[in-house]
Amino acid sequence: MPGGGCFCGACRIEYTGEIQAKALCHCMDCRKITGSTYSTNIIVPGEGFSVKSGTPKTISKKGDDTGNEITSHFCGDCGSTMWRDGPTFGDGKVIKVGILDDSNSLEASKPALELYAPLRPSWLPAVPGADQKKNMPGSESV
Repeated sequence: MPGGGCFCGACRIEYTGEIQAKALCHCMDCRKITGSTYSTNIIVPGEGFSVKSGTPKTISKKGDDTGNEITSHFCGDCGSTMWRDGPTFGDGKVIKVGILDDSNSLEASKPALELYAPLRPSWLPAVPGADQKKNMPGSESV
């Protein structure tokens, strides 16, 4: 069963089920959450997702373009954002791939799409073969 945790190890998660989507996100929220140019995400079914240890803290806000609330779940001790969820994703959990324990997780999570592609820095190339989206899925392609 794939799993992972925060930087300090206080909070741990696991999931079962097939990955529903693999995406990079260049939105301002993801930049701020990661402190970097984008976040690398997988979406997994909520029914197979569980918190194995710790009690993550949450912060919610309205999404950049949907107006839907999105909640970030993070370790209250080290601050690592572990996953996000909200109405835009149904019961799915948007896991930040960098928290997963398997060293091959990033390789296995090659994005099929890039969200908010127009916000990608000009010095960062598009992921070959990934759909380029202006917004969240269902919005116009770039």
